[in-house]
Amino acid sequence: MTSRPSHRRWLATGKRLLGQRRFSTLALALLATVPLGTGFTAVSSDPLLLDPGLSGSISAPAGERSSNDPLQFSASELQELQRRFGVHGPQPRLAQLFTHGIDQLEPLRNHTLGRISDLRPLILAESQRQGVNPLLVAAVLFDEMRHAKPGEDLPLAAHSGLFSTHGPAQLGLGEMVHQGLLRPKASDQEITQAREQLLDPERNVVLLVGKFARLSRELNLPSRPLQASVSQRDAKALATLAYLHNGKLDYPRRILRTMQDPELHALLYSKRKQAPSPLI
Repeated sequence: MTSRPSHRRWLATGKRLLGQRRFSTLALALLATVPLGTGFTAVSSDPLLLDPGLSGSISAPAGERSSNDPLQFSASELQELQRRFGVHGPQPRLAQLFTHGIDQLEPLRNHTLGRISDLRPLILAESQRQGVNPLLVAAVLFDEMRHAKPGEDLPLAAHSGLFSTHGPAQLGLGEMVHQGLLRPKASDQEITQAREQLLDPERNVVLLVGKFARLSRELNLPSRPLQASVSQRDAKALATLAYLHNGKLDYPRRILRTMQDPELHALLYSKRKQAPSPLI
């Protein structure tokens, strides 16, 4: 029985036949096909332990780990988030296509950026006060404003009970209960007043920042603004906060992508200088 040639002998043969440049390309292609777990490890040295019982996907058991992508949630993570927060899984494919179509509307984009510009001072001040990344707040507002249902912010429609969420950030009465601003068994008058607060754009932004601060405390996240560029742990934490806001699995990726939008970033952090008066 003929034995297989050693890897060293095979590589030498390939190098001789294909030439140095072509061999390097082939070698990289072959390395890319080596399955994880055969001499390589995909587990980060910084385990993503957001909370006992809520482990990061890249430190999950090998059978549950799909990739090193911090935006991927393992089965155990999803079960834990559903148990604790009641989130509800993936968005239907048709709804995703509809969302993508709306995102391409340039006039709507520009109008939304204008609305966020008006709220910019409040976003920055409140985010700093509560230790939340203002880009996360702006990205959620940018997404929710563009995909708002027609007429849902009209007081008559809001008070009719037709819509469950209100305002720029699409927040519901339940969030006000979580923040201790509304009794669980509130009277009709208290509910009406609470809806009025949700319809007020500035009050709505304050509640959104408060929501992220509250969720961060419940998940034992660092009490500082999280930065996706700093570590995979921070990226996973931001993805988790985005997921808990909307409850759809495609939402975190969309929000973290929006956080990198150059125009939104410039709107939030650029300093406007007044043009000097021309000397006559």
